[in-house]
Amino acid sequence: MINITHKSNTLRKAIAQAIVKVGSVDTIDAIIQKKVPKGDVLEMAKVAGLFAAKKTADMIPDCHPLPVEFTSINYEIKDLEVYIFVEIHTIYKTGVEVEAMHAASVVALTMYDMLKPIDKNICIEQIKLVEKKGGKTDFSKDKNEALKAAVIVCSDSIAAGKKDDIAGKVIIGKLEKSAVHIHDYLVIPDEIHDIQTLLKQFVEEKVNIIIITGGTGLSLRDITPEAIKPLLEKEIPGIVEAIRSYGQQRTPYSMLSRSVAGLIGNTLVLALPGSTKGAEESMDAIFPAILHIFKVMEGPGYTH
Repeated sequence: MINITHKSNTLRKAIAQAIVKVGSVDTIDAIIQKKVPKGDVLEMAKVAGLFAAKKTADMIPDCHPLPVEFTSINYEIKDLEVYIFVEIHTIYKTGVEVEAMHAASVVALTMYDMLKPIDKNICIEQIKLVEKKGGKTDFSKDKNEALKAAVIVCSDSIAAGKKDDIAGKVIIGKLEKSAVHIHDYLVIPDEIHDIQTLLKQFVEEKVNIIIITGGTGLSLRDITPEAIKPLLEKEIPGIVEAIRSYGQQRTPYSMLSRSVAGLIGNTLVLALPGSTKGAEESMDAIFPAILHIFKVMEGPGYTH
């Protein structure tokens, strides 16, 4: 199975379809009137589909076990065809499209098994995904290739050439995956004046996102939050809460980080941990969903 530990839980939905085509109107009548010798076809097939939805990970090797939190199975009869629709919901890190298609398949197979004694011309057709929602694909509408970002690495040792920067480059990679253009990338020492000067410069240049990595810890030289907060016009605590919540699921040490998020004009400013893992996990926690902020700022009351 692929690694999904970096993903965040979101509401995910899928609707799948299967079609059972029978050989005669008599078969359709027997289904509707519940006269099939093996029993009530639609109800028994529905029960089988419910079991199948919950057992998908046992049957499909690469499927992750996940909580199936809602399943509905509905039918629509058109001429000699019985359309099967399975809808499944979960709040998890990965989608439920395979679960929906597996359940639809088992519903169809159950109907086939129950009907074959009275009809030798049954076939199963069009097992397919009809709709899916949830996950990063839902946030694609928030991507905007016109957005530009500046990444500032705040570290005395990296600025002095004693260490190589990795965290900043990880952040750049994550931004590029979200279609954000990199306007600038700089390494500076932990100095309040230097941080504030660059913030003001990039705001003046109308950079959309400024991300500072480093200086959010508890040592005497960790002064990034103190440099940023006096310049913020609006803090956005929910972003920081999301970062810490995501981090807490991976290490209790995340409680010690002093990440910051807020706006200076229409520029989003983020202060993230300086460790490579901390920076990477922080980006995973909030991107690409955070880009929706620029859609929100297109509303009344904001100027550009």
